[in-house]
Formats: sequence, structure tokens, C-alpha cells
Amino acid sequence: MGEPRTKTRVGEANVEKILDAALTSFARFGLHGARTDQIAEAAGMSKPNLLYYFRTKEELYLAVLKRTLGVWLDALAEIDPQAEPSQALTDYISAKLEFSRAYPDQSRLFAMEIIQGAPWLKEAILRDLAPIVEAKVATLTGWIAEGRLAPVDPTTLILTIWATTQNFADFSAQTSLLTGKTLDDPAYFDRTRDAIIAIVLAGVLPRE
Repeated sequence: MGEPRTKTRVGEANVEKILDAALTSFARFGLHGARTDQIAEAAGMSKPNLLYYFRTKEELYLAVLKRTLGVWLDALAEIDPQAEPSQALTDYISAKLEFSRAYPDQSRLFAMEIIQGAPWLKEAILRDLAPIVEAKVATLTGWIAEGRLAPVDPTTLILTIWATTQNFADFSAQTSLLTGKTLDDPAYFDRTRDAIIAIVLAGVLPRE
């Protein structure tokens, strides 16, 4: 599929408006239920103008998903092999939970795509995400070999951090029903972040 046309600042701004409007529609109605004309109206433009940037609804849907994946890739890529493992994991968990607080619709839409077998995002996951995961698994493996982390499975550690932090976006209704709170409550966010960090670090820091 082709890339959206974003050669000018105006074009880039229009693409962002379209993606924001599309996210809301896709998160509410899914790929098949969302309508291009409604997305265009929400973005404040005509349908032909929207189709100038994204030729099909499917191309737009994929662009929304890729934007979310790009933010997650950036956070994962920031894990530095030269960093102190406990601080690097603390920073990564904090960043992932902050994303769940700030962008819950993105996380839920991504989760729906994965639950369905990633039919639209499979290529991007294999091309863009898999190599970074492989690199970070190598980093964690190195820390384990140096005795800086306990001998846990690195891939499982990464997946556990994803599952734990994204839970508070993807299943926010459950969290709210059980606790009466969401991540929008600053005190609850801090308590949740600190608890996840404590649980993860207790499992991966070297045993005395």
C-alpha cells in the first residue's frame, strides 16, 4: 500500500487530523463499521480531500495502527545496553503505562487487531517490531550473562511488561469496575506504576 501524501506542513497537519478522526471511528465501530465520509467530516474536510491522502479505508486503518506501533517502537528502542538494568526497566515500564493513560483508544484498537490475528499489521510487526524485540532480547541476555539480571526468559519479560501495562488501557472498564479508579487519577497512576515496577524488578533482579 502507498504512503500518505505529506510533502508539506499543511499536508502533514491534515494527515494527523485524519488519523485522529479515524482512530475515534475505528475504535468505536471497527474497520468494517467505520465510514470514510464520517471520518472526513470529523476531520473537518471533504471525503475527496481525505481520499487524496488515503486512497482507501483499509489504507487509513493501517496508518492508524502503524502510528501506534511507531510510538511503542520508540519506547522499546530506548532501552540502552549500557544502562543500569533496573533503571532501564523502570523507565520502560513507566513509558508504557503512560502511553496507556494518554492513548487508551490506540491501545484498544491495536489489541483488537492482534486478537483477530493481525491481518493488516502482520507485515509491519515482522518487519519493524520483530528486529527491535530481537535486539532487546540480546540486551537482556547480555545483562543476564553479566549477572545483572536473574536468569529469566527475556522474551517473556518483554511480553509480560506489555501485557501488564496495556491491561490498564485495553481492560480499563474492568479496572474501573473493580477499583472505582482509572489511570486518569494521578494517585492511582503512581500507585499502579510503582506496583508494576516493584513486581517486575523483584522477579528479575539478581537474587542475593
